[in-house]
Amino acid sequence: MNVRPKIQLVTLLLLATSQWGRAQQAHVNLDWNPQKNAQHLVPFGANLISPDVADDRRITFRLKAPDARQVALAPGPLLLALAAKDPIPFQKGEDGVWSLTVGPVKPDIYVYKLLIDGVAVADPNNTLTSFADQPGYSNLVVHGEGPAYYDAKPVPHGAVTRHIYHSDVLKGERELFVYAPPGYTPKKNYPVLYLMGGSGELASGWMFDGRANFIADNLLTEGKMVPMLIVMPNNQVVHRSDPNHTELTFKLLEEELKKHIIPFVDKTYSTRADRTGRALAGLSMGGRHTQFIGLTNLNLFSSFGILSAGDLETERVSAAFLNDPAANQKVAYLLVGQGTGEVETIGKRAVALHEALQNHKIKHDYYVGGDGAHDWGTWRHLLYYKLLPNLWRKP
Repeated sequence: MNVRPKIQLVTLLLLATSQWGRAQQAHVNLDWNPQKNAQHLVPFGANLISPDVADDRRITFRLKAPDARQVALAPGPLLLALAAKDPIPFQKGEDGVWSLTVGPVKPDIYVYKLLIDGVAVADPNNTLTSFADQPGYSNLVVHGEGPAYYDAKPVPHGAVTRHIYHSDVLKGERELFVYAPPGYTPKKNYPVLYLMGGSGELASGWMFDGRANFIADNLLTEGKMVPMLIVMPNNQVVHRSDPNHTELTFKLLEEELKKHIIPFVDKTYSTRADRTGRALAGLSMGGRHTQFIGLTNLNLFSSFGILSAGDLETERVSAAFLNDPAANQKVAYLLVGQGTGEVETIGKRAVALHEALQNHKIKHDYYVGGDGAHDWGTWRHLLYYKLLPNLWRKP
């Protein structure tokens, strides 16, 4: 009998809507407004309050760097939200403190960096710094009138478990995270979504930056999704800067999924251990993994989410799938989605995939939305509004 594991179990029971003044990066509760300056207290280990988010959604950044010659807000998702094309310079005060006030911007979580004398760095006063497969960056939480769809709310919460396993394929110890919905019981068999990150993410990315567990909690409470297991593996299988990355990554990850990840999940949890109970999805590189591995393994998966990904040569590289006369019978749900801010750039790959699917009359859900670009603002939006509600949809 499959039993729910108890080792390294993180049960996320919380009250996140507390209105009183525990904000400004206090890390007491999982606040929806963690960078609101409620008590005028400097974050632990910092020397200034930065960022400082006001209720009118204007943001003030501060940096004490008396010897710096130039400080600016670096290009990235926040600049896109501000409709700025170039770095935005800070102003230096007589006390050596550089400051910048911008906005207002739409409530969301934005990734940003500072440019200090031309070097891009995380904000040294911001304790919301992400851990990923890339140099560190800071998160800016612009709050609205209350918790957002990706915030922790006072609802029933699922549990996220970190598992460590040995891989004979990759010759080492690896990790994956599994979200089990509230009320999980081994007496029931659950469908499983295998959800992967991009070139810059690790296994924890969908949980910390993507807020996948909170999004699932909220959707379940709203009655908008089917209870499911969400498996978040590490789809980094070869150094991203390896010159042979493209030719190695798909084969290695496919082998890892078949030999280790799927068998481990089916053995450890109570799952629907057949193709109709499995979905594969991912963002950017994970979306390409979904296209190149998932759509060629219809004996393993029946639903797919290709987020901010695709291929300009889809007609060639996915010819077997596109020309399968039974493709529409084999695929239960196929999402091709991207953000409004990436359609004309990296998003052309998703457009090419969408057009190829159209040409071959393969049913799919093509969606552009969320106001973001190639960033977590887009991927959280796609997860909440499109992917999770449409998997194993209720009759």
